Amino acid sequence: MTYKPADNQLLLNRELGLLEFNRRVLAQAEDVRNPLLERLKFLCIVSSNLDEFFEVRMAWLKENIRHNPSRLLPEGITPHQAFELVTKEAHDLVERQYRILRENVFPAMETEGIYFFRRSLWTEAQREWVKNYFFRELKPILTPIGLDPSHPFPRLSNKMLNFIVELEGPDAFGRNSGIAIVQAPRIFPRFVKMPDEISGTQHGFVFLSSILHAHIDELFSGMHVLGCYQFRVTRDSDVSVDDEDIKDLRAAIEGELSQRPYGDAVRLELADNCPRHLQDFLSSQFGLLPEDIYRVNGPVNLVRLMQVPDQVDRPDLKYIPFMPGIPPELRKQADFFSAIRHSDILLHHPYQSFTPVVDLLQQAARDPQVVAIKMTIYRTGAESVLMDALKEAAIRGKEVTVVVELMARFDEEANINWAAKLESVGAHVVYGVYGYKTHAKMLLIVRREEGRLHRYAHVGTGNYHPRTAKLYTDFGLLTANADITSDVNDVFMQLTGLGLAGDHHALWQAPFTLHSQFIAAIEREIVHAKAGRKAVIIAKMNSLLEPSIIDKLYEASGAGVTIHLIVRGVCALRPGLPGVSENIRVRSVIGRFLEHHRVFYFLNDGAEDVYLSSADWMGRNLFRRIEIAFPILNPKVKRRVIRESLRPFLVDNTQAWEMLSDGRYRRKLARGGKIRSAQAQLLADLAAGTRN
Repeated sequence: MTYKPADNQLLLNRELGLLEFNRRVLAQAEDVRNPLLERLKFLCIVSSNLDEFFEVRMAWLKENIRHNPSRLLPEGITPHQAFELVTKEAHDLVERQYRILRENVFPAMETEGIYFFRRSLWTEAQREWVKNYFFRELKPILTPIGLDPSHPFPRLSNKMLNFIVELEGPDAFGRNSGIAIVQAPRIFPRFVKMPDEISGTQHGFVFLSSILHAHIDELFSGMHVLGCYQFRVTRDSDVSVDDEDIKDLRAAIEGELSQRPYGDAVRLELADNCPRHLQDFLSSQFGLLPEDIYRVNGPVNLVRLMQVPDQVDRPDLKYIPFMPGIPPELRKQADFFSAIRHSDILLHHPYQSFTPVVDLLQQAARDPQVVAIKMTIYRTGAESVLMDALKEAAIRGKEVTVVVELMARFDEEANINWAAKLESVGAHVVYGVYGYKTHAKMLLIVRREEGRLHRYAHVGTGNYHPRTAKLYTDFGLLTANADITSDVNDVFMQLTGLGLAGDHHALWQAPFTLHSQFIAAIEREIVHAKAGRKAVIIAKMNSLLEPSIIDKLYEASGAGVTIHLIVRGVCALRPGLPGVSENIRVRSVIGRFLEHHRVFYFLNDGAEDVYLSSADWMGRNLFRRIEIAFPILNPKVKRRVIRESLRPFLVDNTQAWEMLSDGRYRRKLARGGKIRSAQAQLLADLAAGTRN
């Protein structure tokens, strides 16, 4: 059988897959086995994910509907057909999300003494406190905008909370437009804690929207307020720069960032009690269709509720905190370079601490024998001890080279700021290769030892971001292996200089060899299977979308290769299709931590080739980014990678979901027998213990 990548019987829609992933996340909010305040967080995570989904993926679909309406997507449908399918699923998902909040999470919080007091139930003391808060804190800052020829509809920025107010009667100047807009100040939290003596409980809150609703008439003296309704617009937030005549990429991106909050509208979230004529008025202002309107029964923008657990001192309603472990090779060795020279060291975050990476860089910055440091930066945060260490190294006179990716979506501003700070202390800052995002995670340290220069490297699957290293599962490898460190140096030379790409000793690199090497590795398993030998592929990643990889996996399945795919997010491959993919199983694990590492295992007639990478099996990673995949050569480390990132996830029966051939997922729950949770087991095995 010939497998055609564009065959809509063999590929699934990317956007539907993303929504299906969010359904799995949302299921965590329903799962009473999870601590209550963590369930609230999962609801907020879905809202945050949906924001980005509309800002990027739905915006992309709308752009293609306008400019490429006849284009066929990989699954064989047009952008408009995809938009109709995706919109229906998105509305269903949002409705379910708010139902879980109203019917499950909020009632459970109230049984635990955590209240969001509704206006209709305020006591007299609470009403008085709200009134005082409004006049003291809110009213002096609010700027209502009455709409008339002198005050046209305001330019509302992306994801900002607003209120549309319907009015009756003329104002002081005889104007009678009937509509005003009030923007909620960003500096205010979306909920406010009431004093215990006023709320009658230790954890009583009131929504900012409720405070404003209760006193909205104070902003329109002498006029009659007919209604006040919250809304929020989501806009296209992808940053792009014109390929022509770019002389300064940083300046071009800075110019684009100022316009990001005002891109084309793609979604309108609106209180469900808003009258239809006001909905029509808003949709006309934003150029949106009825299907772009999401009417919600609850607070608009649930993302801001993520702050609630931090304000509620109830450890019993949260995950048990833990102390990340330290690899034994580093516990007894103060000299990191000596430990790395002795043997490769694997770090498995968040079960093991990210601190050794920070300590290594800080040690390198202060070590007089270190002469040069090179590092890639994709996401690192507005505050970063790693960037501070690089600055210190530069100030101390070391050769510091930092490849900063300016096009890291939603981190562009932070990266631009770090680039400027590093340049100010003499570091060499480059922005990679225009047209290719630098997504590889690499740190190279050059040290003079006994008259010779020696290289040390850290390569990983995740970002150099200490905060996300506590939330995302990732691997980092500390190594002095000559082949790997030489290859890493060659990649840096490509990024900072000019010249043709050479052959690597150990690394696979996108956009040059990574795709072809993956294809070759799959083909080797096909050869083994056809020769009657056992053939196995196990791959763990965030997303699987690249058609030629999927095509080759179908071919491998047909040849008898056993294929296990652990794909956290979207997967365009259809598993279990008779005669096509019956030897392929796809799992997704959703739990306390975000599964983020990319691990690729090929049995290879018993050799067990294992590669770790920053790349998913997606077109952008394989063809439009600078990525690396690095081999695990140390047998002990290889056993750890297999034991910790693959085997437990294939038998998980508490947080795993099995993908069906139609793209839906079925939860794999224990039905008697031993309960297995991969993340819980890794915490028990690798973490140093719980923290009081």
